[in-house]
Amino acid sequence: MTRDERRRLLGDSVIEAIHARVAEAPELPEDALAEVRRILTRPAGRTAAVEATEEQTAA
Repeated sequence: MTRDERRRLLGDSVIEAIHARVAEAPELPEDALAEVRRILTRPAGRTAAVEATEEQTAA
């Protein structure tokens, strides 16, 4: 979905309210950010090599 599509669906007032709520949120500590990145990029602790092997066997 493009930015313009979101704007048409939500409207400017909703988008402004979202931005205001985000601005109120505290900053995420660097160590927490690194942990979240690790979890999202390597779910279940898998490595890229394991995922590549699984993809090859599935094909």
